[in-house]
Amino acid sequence: MSNLDRQASLSVCGGRGFVVAEPVRELLAPRRVQLGESTEVRRLLPNLGRRMVGAWCFVDHYGPDDIADEPGMQVPPHPHMGLQTVSWLHEGEVLHRDSVGSLQTIRPRELGLMTSGQAISHSEESPRSHARFLHGAQLWVALPEAHRHVEPHFQHHPELPQVTAAGLTATVILGDLDGAASPGTAYTPITGADLALTRGTETRLPLEPDFEYAVLSMSGEAHVDGVPLLPGSMLYLGCGRTELPLRAESDAGLMLLGGEPFDEEIVMWWNFIGRTNEEIRQARSDWMTGPRFGEVKGYDGDPLAAPELPPVPLKPRGRVR
Repeated sequence: MSNLDRQASLSVCGGRGFVVAEPVRELLAPRRVQLGESTEVRRLLPNLGRRMVGAWCFVDHYGPDDIADEPGMQVPPHPHMGLQTVSWLHEGEVLHRDSVGSLQTIRPRELGLMTSGQAISHSEESPRSHARFLHGAQLWVALPEAHRHVEPHFQHHPELPQVTAAGLTATVILGDLDGAASPGTAYTPITGADLALTRGTETRLPLEPDFEYAVLSMSGEAHVDGVPLLPGSMLYLGCGRTELPLRAESDAGLMLLGGEPFDEEIVMWWNFIGRTNEEIRQARSDWMTGPRFGEVKGYDGDPLAAPELPPVPLKPRGRVR
């Protein structure tokens, strides 16, 4: 999914300077962003209070939207570099096309994982014949220096491992959780899991004390470490935890995001992740004028134009604003 903000700002994030070494309960409110003509998303990362959780650097939550009489998601071809995109649905379908020739319909609780490496472009759209409701999340993972120039590729995994307990089903999307490992390729120590809780469930989820974590609420009402969490909000949890108490007031859906704090400082702007201002400027120029990002074939429409870069020099701000 693209960042369609026409006032995209340059920022530097990453590094361990602002990682919270002990458990905390930091509630992150979303920013509402219009995605195309018919989809509004709630942006949780980057946030006014925090830019990254492990290598997770971008989180949009959308829906559930009634698109029975609407076109649904319509995101034209756009570029990415230096990151992985993770597509995760609870309802609906998204048709993915990219410049390496992938054509895949992603359905609920199937992993669509695109690794941009040095350059890729893709589009995302609701199929013409689609389900009534669209509900999901789009996330980005920053690639570390050793792997950020890998060949671009796309993976689709319809079957994913699960961890279960009374009233809890945890589907491992990326990385590892309680001994279960996702088949998706990860380039940094990371955890991404979908948590489905039934009403009245009280349980504790095992965590890695060296990871930092956050929980995104997708649906229902649950208490995470005693904090009530409503859909479209995220709770940052810091590091130093060996388990996470969960209590469901209703049937609820959550996403657990975590990983080792990301050592490197990265520059994020629009749909690019690099290391310097100059690298980002070159990527923008390449998207607008050259073949570097390839062609998305089969999409009925023009690719997105990049917004204008700000004239001010880049000012490092770390992991938090």
